[in-house]
Amino acid sequence: MFEVDSSSSSRDLRGYSQGFSRGASFNSSVNDADRQLRVVEHAYSFVGMHCIFDSCKVSVTILKFGHMRSDLLAYGASDGSLTICCVSEPPAILHQLKGHSKDITDFDFSSNNQYIASSSMDKTVRVWDASQGHCIRVIYGVSSQLCIRFHPVNNNLLFVGNANKEISVMNFSTGRVINKAVFENEITAMDNDHTGQLIFSGDAQGCIYTVSVNSHTGSISRSHRNRNGRSKCLITTVQYRTYSLLARSSVLLACAQDGNLYFFSVALEIKGYLTLLCSLKLAPQVHSIRASFCPLLSLEKGEFIVSGSEDSNVYFYDLTKPKNTCVNKLQGHGSPVIGIAWNYGENLLASSDSNGTVIVWKRAKMS
Repeated sequence: MFEVDSSSSSRDLRGYSQGFSRGASFNSSVNDADRQLRVVEHAYSFVGMHCIFDSCKVSVTILKFGHMRSDLLAYGASDGSLTICCVSEPPAILHQLKGHSKDITDFDFSSNNQYIASSSMDKTVRVWDASQGHCIRVIYGVSSQLCIRFHPVNNNLLFVGNANKEISVMNFSTGRVINKAVFENEITAMDNDHTGQLIFSGDAQGCIYTVSVNSHTGSISRSHRNRNGRSKCLITTVQYRTYSLLARSSVLLACAQDGNLYFFSVALEIKGYLTLLCSLKLAPQVHSIRASFCPLLSLEKGEFIVSGSEDSNVYFYDLTKPKNTCVNKLQGHGSPVIGIAWNYGENLLASSDSNGTVIVWKRAKMS
């Protein structure tokens, strides 16, 4: 297991890779149960830590790579700071954006990565020039702003979910709210389909909504509401994927704070109607831990996701296997792992923890 040294703000650890085989998982001990779980472990094996960013001394709540970029990474923290990094040679912090006074709850890159829009518990949305590293607009709200997305086609539209039980549509150029839809509970997580015609959102009581969008006018309307089981727990992650080898359709991943992971098929022809395909019950969470789909691997059968955890590990699961569902784990963090993100090339995985450490892991190449 790696020990994290907090003496520097960023460190290149590619040299560490030489000590690990392609099939290695970063376990301090390996038991018989672990060995039985390694049928597909080679699919998501890692050769070491690529680099570490440890300048932040508070919880890193959210991290993302830039669109269509493998080297641009940003992360937001509970002190309101937003950090932009480069993970190519040599890894470096490019900008530290300061302006929010409370937790960063979410952020999103514009399609060309020129801008970042961030939401915060301080009731504001801020728009940043990512290349220059300064704030160009502050949009004030009446409640905590909890999740945010640029429209994938029309970047002049910003969608923001808030604690006032709304999804607001904002004009990026003016900062004005041009439309909104009201829901039953706080909107805590959000994603959109690749066309921007649908928004998928989760709320504080475990509901998943599909929202129809007019890409030209920004008007939005609720299409479907989905509740699974009796759980009424906050949704921390909603992630859309255009295609799944298993479902043979578009799919959606939802993660709740009670440890439930849900995997839906998405019927685009019925305005994004969701059908639950399978679910996985993990340990309940104290933090708002996030999960993500794993890269598609044509030779592997299953539906793989990666998630942080309260026990400081990064876990890989196959949602189609209720027994022996864990296929690998990474150890290296010293506190609960909250954020998870893949880069565009899918060769790097970034994870963040409650002590402010961000680790970028390098995935093994498939032969």
